[in-house]
Amino acid sequence: MYNISGLKGRKIAYFSMEIGLKNEMPTYSGGLGILAGDTIRASADLGLPLIAVTLLNRKGYFMQKLDSEGRQTEHHQDWAPADYMELLPHEVTVQIQNKDVKVKAWLYEHKSMTEEKVPVLFLDTDLEGNSPDNRQITYSLYGGDRKYRLKQEMILGIGGVRMLNCLGCSISKYHMNEGHSSLLAIELLRQNNMNAEKVKEHCVFTTHTPIKSGHDVFLHDIVLDLMSDYVNFETLKKYGGEHDLNMTLLGLNLSNYINGVAKRHREISQKMFPGYKFNSITNGVHSYTWVTPHFRQLYDKYLPGWANEPELLVRVRSIPDNEIWDAHKAAKKELIDFVNSKCDTKMDYNTLTIGFARRVTEYKRPTFIFSDLSRLRKVNEAGKIQLIFAGKAHPRDTMGKGFIEKIHQYAKELKGEIEIAYLENYDIDIAMKMVSGVDIWLNNPQKPLEASGTSGMKAAHNGVVNFSVLDGWWIEGCVEGITGYAIGPKPEDEKTPEQIRMMELDDLYNKLEYIMIPKYYCRKDEWINLMNNSIEMIAYYFNSHRMMHRYVTEAYL
Repeated sequence: MYNISGLKGRKIAYFSMEIGLKNEMPTYSGGLGILAGDTIRASADLGLPLIAVTLLNRKGYFMQKLDSEGRQTEHHQDWAPADYMELLPHEVTVQIQNKDVKVKAWLYEHKSMTEEKVPVLFLDTDLEGNSPDNRQITYSLYGGDRKYRLKQEMILGIGGVRMLNCLGCSISKYHMNEGHSSLLAIELLRQNNMNAEKVKEHCVFTTHTPIKSGHDVFLHDIVLDLMSDYVNFETLKKYGGEHDLNMTLLGLNLSNYINGVAKRHREISQKMFPGYKFNSITNGVHSYTWVTPHFRQLYDKYLPGWANEPELLVRVRSIPDNEIWDAHKAAKKELIDFVNSKCDTKMDYNTLTIGFARRVTEYKRPTFIFSDLSRLRKVNEAGKIQLIFAGKAHPRDTMGKGFIEKIHQYAKELKGEIEIAYLENYDIDIAMKMVSGVDIWLNNPQKPLEASGTSGMKAAHNGVVNFSVLDGWWIEGCVEGITGYAIGPKPEDEKTPEQIRMMELDDLYNKLEYIMIPKYYCRKDEWINLMNNSIEMIAYYFNSHRMMHRYVTEAYL
């Protein structure tokens, strides 16, 4: 039995709809959850008095199955929480549609190599006494309709605050990781005699998306149906929006510290929500977690202490180039063997390998590299390439699913020329293999819709070369030809969308054909220099230790 008194000293409550900590615990869907996991890992390393709050997601996000044509089907991912965490005896209730919904919490402890721990509360409504509908609130991440989503956000925000109170926690800062948890601010209003200024002092709000559809909005009819007995409706309209309940607006109006997740994202957010002061803390990744064991051994040998001081990676030049290359070859072999065992491919260890893995949706442009097949074939004639894709499309994103099918069609069309693989059911383990095993990490979202992005940071930690559109974090990380390569013009260049697209395509094909392929195949020392630069100039800075130092000094203190 966990000693509950150990929770009472926690001062920072980190709320996130999804948190990715272990591959076997499907409590995440993608970047937001993986970032939350890295936040917890870094907080433990640094000994921060943080406690995290999320939902249990008994059925996970979904298990992706792809048939031979690339058609995606979704399946529940049942798992046993008791294998990883302990159900606490404490219970709170949240009123939904005039009924008390019981909420309990499973406690998971993340333990750092420094022996420090960060507790994570996974809220659960699958309890005796709750109606069948309400038992399922904590079943499926991002599943169901708008009512289901609002119920989940009520459990997370309202139930989360009540559970922390029930456990005796004395929280000084509540960090809302995206708008899903914004109802915690309404619960704090209720507990502080509707004193908004007092609530703002305790709240930190981070927004992660420059896409309008990425901000949760609920019609007032749904809000009244689910929450009419909970809070004065005029209060919700005052802080959450006159015409509907905008969860981002709610977080903005009740937080003293607001930030975007990259410098460019701060600018975009400022335009989306004029009148609010946005700060920027660029995301980072947990270095030790995202470095392949092949590189960990090197870093341990030449850069002792790097795991808890990732800034030491700036000294990567102390590692002989041949050892850097050997570590990369070992990681690449692992990936290629895995791909060939899972897909109908004959990928080669020595071929320049390009990786593209992320949530599959329109703005990510997963089929962009296939825009001009004649030019892609010309690239391949200059030096052989092979492509590895992975990623899930949301069950309701028919266009996203269509992209996966198109990639399978291109794979068949180019069979015998360019080997193309699509790995199903993208998860933490597959991500680890990809970000360390490919030679080039490709990212070509439609600007300015990438808030930050973190997969390229993980790739850089493993000496993989980034090749990306200048959006999100890459605007800060790219030194052309030194840390990697840019696709297309700078954000400040005033061009039409069509001009931008043509410049991006020219860069994509020309830089591959005339710069990257010759370097990889003919000037290996220059390629290894790029790898060293990625580690020295990107990994040392774009890590979650630096990110959390910033949150502590700017948002929490």
